[in-house]
Amino acid sequence: MYPSRRAIVIIAFGAALAVLPVLLGGGLWLLWLFAWCLFLLLFAFDAVMSPRRSDLDVTVDHAGTLFVGEPERVAVRVALRGDGRATALAKLDTRGDLAASDARRVRLSREPVEVGFELTPTRRGQAVVDSLWWRWSGPFGLVDRVTRHPLERVVEAVPNLRVVRREAVQFASSQEYRAGLRIERWAGDGSEFDSLREFMPGLDHRTIDWKSSARHAKLLSRQFRAERNRQIVVAIDAGHLMAEPLGGLPRLDHAIHAGLLLAYFSARAGDRVGFYSFDERPQGFSEPRTGMSAFRAALKLSGGIGYSEGETNFTLGLTELMQRLNRRSLVVVMTDFVDSVTASLMVENLTRLGRRHLVVFVSIRDPGLDELAAAEPRALLGLHRAVVADSLVRERELVLTHLRRLGIFCIDAAPSEVGVELLNRYLAIKRRELI
Repeated sequence: MYPSRRAIVIIAFGAALAVLPVLLGGGLWLLWLFAWCLFLLLFAFDAVMSPRRSDLDVTVDHAGTLFVGEPERVAVRVALRGDGRATALAKLDTRGDLAASDARRVRLSREPVEVGFELTPTRRGQAVVDSLWWRWSGPFGLVDRVTRHPLERVVEAVPNLRVVRREAVQFASSQEYRAGLRIERWAGDGSEFDSLREFMPGLDHRTIDWKSSARHAKLLSRQFRAERNRQIVVAIDAGHLMAEPLGGLPRLDHAIHAGLLLAYFSARAGDRVGFYSFDERPQGFSEPRTGMSAFRAALKLSGGIGYSEGETNFTLGLTELMQRLNRRSLVVVMTDFVDSVTASLMVENLTRLGRRHLVVFVSIRDPGLDELAAAEPRALLGLHRAVVADSLVRERELVLTHLRRLGIFCIDAAPSEVGVELLNRYLAIKRRELI
């Protein structure tokens, strides 16, 4: 409990009025003392009538699991015991990588009132909703009382499945995606043999099966279906460059969301899906498997990928991955680099990986860097920033061009676009039957 701003202003004004008896006459001393006594009485009454912490009945309702980067509502129900009323400010206090919304104004009374807060995890892992702070004034606004309501609620931030679901809806009606989900429906697509049918005018003559036609004494043609059981492996770099915040989230979380989206679609399409992470050394690995169990395994592994502060060892990480893969696969490597010098070792190991597998290289572009390079400088410092940003953008394009010449598919997209770009590239590879 402490004096409010109103009380401090009154005290300052009363102290200034103390010079009036000196200037105008000593008889005003009694009036000045009476005003001070009245103020002290009102202050004491305000302190006594102000609600206490024990007068609050607080209930907090929130989810134990939050999606990283996604605001989650926390409902706080509060009622005031007794017949008193007050207007309070409520603020959630958190620990860890958990951002809470601003303070909310609440009118306290006997009837329960619900006030909502938003919690937004900025990183995966555990965080704590520490306490709920309250501040209110007395009836005359002369006393402010601040109380702390301890909560100590532990919440778990996990990869954002809501983003995966939202982007999945956009592709759910795509025929290129659904090819392979139901073989009988999409018979005729792809190059995997499905069945024989009688040849009809208009069919491709190259599909005629002459041996079967001779055996059955009529023209028969081969019917094909979309291929299934390809092997897809998502390899995510968890080094220190991937921990850089971009669009409110670390690059690593953007990569995980895009990788989970690809894993979901690949598993639904009947492909074998695996997940792999590495930084200074190889980390988790989920064996490629079919069905939605592959997606659940990828989700479990991605939730445990930490934010490393070490330099990525591409030689050790990608060599370990090649040793684990026993068949040609589509390997999606999600990483990042700064310039062509630091990327040389990465390019060398991607080249070796591309000799045995089909490689898709995915990097997450910083839109702010492009804006800085394209901005019109208005001062010498702005010119210097634009030159440095432009040189970084040019070196990035040189590395990507070099990778494309080596036969590696490259995706360099903004955080909001990387998942869609990766799915489009996956569908194009399926359509061209490159695996």
